[in-house]
Amino acid sequence: MFTTRPEIAGTFGAVASTHWIASQVGMAVLERGGNAFDAAAAAGFTLQVVEPHLNGPGGDCPIILHSAKTGTQQVICGQGPAPAAMTVQKLKGELGLDLVPGTGFLCAPIPGAFDAWALMLRDHGTWALADVLEYAIGYAARGAHVVPRICATIETVRPLFETAWPTSAALWLRGLTPGGTYTNPELAETYTRVIREAEAVGADREAQIEAARNAWYGGFVAEAIDRFGREFAALDTSGRRHHALLTADDMAGWRATVEAPLAGQYRDRTVLKCGPWSQGPAMLLTLALLEGFDVAGMDPVGTEFVHTVAECMKLAFADREAWIGDPDFSDVPMATLLSKAYTEGRRALIGREANNEFRPGSPDGRAPRTDYAAALRRAREMAMAAGTGEPTVSRLGASGGDTCHIDVIDRWGNMVSATPSAGWLQSSPAIPGLGFCLGSRCQMFWLDESLPNGLKPGKRPRTTLSPSLVLRDGTPWMSFGTPGGEQQDQWQSIMLARMVDHRFGIQQAIDLPSFHSEHWISSFWPRGAKPGKLVLEGRYAPEVLAELQARGHAAEMGGEWSEGRLTGARLEPDGQIFAGANPRGMQGYAVGR
Repeated sequence: MFTTRPEIAGTFGAVASTHWIASQVGMAVLERGGNAFDAAAAAGFTLQVVEPHLNGPGGDCPIILHSAKTGTQQVICGQGPAPAAMTVQKLKGELGLDLVPGTGFLCAPIPGAFDAWALMLRDHGTWALADVLEYAIGYAARGAHVVPRICATIETVRPLFETAWPTSAALWLRGLTPGGTYTNPELAETYTRVIREAEAVGADREAQIEAARNAWYGGFVAEAIDRFGREFAALDTSGRRHHALLTADDMAGWRATVEAPLAGQYRDRTVLKCGPWSQGPAMLLTLALLEGFDVAGMDPVGTEFVHTVAECMKLAFADREAWIGDPDFSDVPMATLLSKAYTEGRRALIGREANNEFRPGSPDGRAPRTDYAAALRRAREMAMAAGTGEPTVSRLGASGGDTCHIDVIDRWGNMVSATPSAGWLQSSPAIPGLGFCLGSRCQMFWLDESLPNGLKPGKRPRTTLSPSLVLRDGTPWMSFGTPGGEQQDQWQSIMLARMVDHRFGIQQAIDLPSFHSEHWISSFWPRGAKPGKLVLEGRYAPEVLAELQARGHAAEMGGEWSEGRLTGARLEPDGQIFAGANPRGMQGYAVGR
């Protein structure tokens, strides 16, 4: 089969990420003797500089890892929770909002990315923090290549920056041009100061990392965030200005946590995902339903494959909306949702024709509750508003961001799958003196405490960030993932099915045309839904589109290279490491030897 590039093969190590610079940084660490955890952290911090429109230091980062030393897998939860002052009463009662804004300060959780990387580095890495941060500091201080999408993103929010977010204007409206370079000296100094404070405690590596964590969450970084949030009111998608709810006290009381992955089965593979504070369970539910079909007998780019996968995803994501939320606050019936009996009952709902109803199940006889009717209403209202020019991206800054991904396997068999995101340059005003902004993940909460993903202080918003790690016969086999919001667990399910059922390699599975559904409630402001909508990548045969439409799908054709930003790396029993990355957008690359 034709591929856009060769699948990387070697025995020493491999790194695949959404930007070639980050991949090269990760490989440089491996070449200098670092392990997969050192390499992933260095690449992750570098992504904050080279893909600032997709992630930042004030964002989030869930990580799934395999430690060859202990033979175990872990999830590091770098998803920060809602601040203590962020309540339904505050937003809905006092401020009169019906949704958490999609930008600005009100949607900012405690930023989790820095502590996730630091915790992984402390517990599993071998390098000092200064060595890991050297690459990101170098690019921030001396200049990073400007990919065209950075400039395009800045242009969508230029009027907002010029009229309402002056600190962002000062940082980003500096004449950046595609193909040029840009610097972020404030961010370089932030990380340099973190290192100074870390090294002040002595030469012990772990003590230095702990000091850096304290500087971030209990020191100058938290203080700057607190001060700016109190002094400045940011215009957001509500059309009004609001001060931040996030405080230094919130940051001082939080640290990233470690937990066991959630596991599901697909054929002879065990798929590991983050827990119900992420949308990862939706992928496990999709695969459980799909396992009952003869996928191997389907054309991997044919009508039957697309129809079957899409119908499985509709049911899985309906259950995501009705039952999945932070398990520390919500009673998530995860065991029942993944049980054989429940899956068989749900699978029986899938027929030859598309069903465009929203159909969450009733695990253990419980009645589902969602905000689906309101989502349909909002989708109609936004469609009408778009037709009249209001609300505009320029006025409200409603320019969404995306995500990054990193996969690393080293020569010892360690594996990392990480999906850093949020804290995009367009998410909230840049914090003076730090060179970055806060994230907007709390926009995913409902202002109804009774819903699984309803807002409560200290609760993690159900993130769409969803790294994956797969075992074969109990042995770690593949790390993979993708940016894409709602599409992350869709594209990953498609990729895995093509690899397991059709025996494609990573690069082949990535290069094949893909698709996604928008049938369910979006996790992002303004939280709309588009029943039955199915988008095929433009390289599908026209007859596939016609056949899907004839079956009742609201199917349409997208761009020719528009679906998926997947990367992956796998380790085979003979010791060979293979890796591949998405060619779409001309940024992702896999490297290795």
